Amino acid sequence: MSHPMSSRLAAEFLGTGVLVFGGCGAAIFSAKVVASNTINMGIGFLGVALAFGLTVLVMVYAVGHVSGGHFNPAVTFGAALAGRIEWKAVPAYMITQIVGASVAGLALFAIASGKHGFDPVTSGFASNGYADRSPDGYSMLSALLAEIILTAIFLYVILGSTDDRAPKGFAGISIGLTLTLIHLISIPITNTSVNPARSLGVAWFAGPAALGQVWLFILAPLVGAAIAGLTYPLLFASPLIESALKSADDQSTTTLTEDATATEAKARTDRA
Repeated sequence: MSHPMSSRLAAEFLGTGVLVFGGCGAAIFSAKVVASNTINMGIGFLGVALAFGLTVLVMVYAVGHVSGGHFNPAVTFGAALAGRIEWKAVPAYMITQIVGASVAGLALFAIASGKHGFDPVTSGFASNGYADRSPDGYSMLSALLAEIILTAIFLYVILGSTDDRAPKGFAGISIGLTLTLIHLISIPITNTSVNPARSLGVAWFAGPAALGQVWLFILAPLVGAAIAGLTYPLLFASPLIESALKSADDQSTTTLTEDATATEAKARTDRA
């Protein structure tokens, strides 16, 4: 990328922070708002799913041109495996994303603490979990499979939408809508991670139980991203691979032509 690393990291910090503040903030403050002790005026699962999708959509268009718009260590890992980002940038991207998510988590904690009776441990603080911490009681295996599969799908969409052959200018829309769909599927299973930074950003404040399960929401997204990152170039040959194959074919043709010319010249010499 042509932008300096400082600008790229600033974009990743801001994008990841907005993702966590917007998505997790919607879950913490707006998912359930009971009026007059009877009517839920909150946005529910659908609203939270849209909040996550919209935050990614707007930030991809805002700063994606600077850093690539990863906002997620799993996306960075998958992109590196697919040859979309240099490996030397991966550690800095991942650290910056986790810091950005954690700063957003701290801001959410500070705001939420302003309400009498707020308890981040009891409320869950939009953290991810399985078994007794799953919103609808799904097992560890269910959570693991869901996070791996959905992260792989997410990466396939990202890699495909940002492919040089894809229509230009629509990547943010497809990526944002995919993240919305992912949340609609998996909020009841795990509260939806597909992003280690998002999970860590709020887990710090949600107590030992949340931190004790966060390993799954680091491991599973990375596995899913690796599956997509390694297989996308094989399934849907990238321009780089196509160029390499064409160069190899051209070189092979040139070599065969040179060999034929040399053989013909030798035959003429022998006849003379």
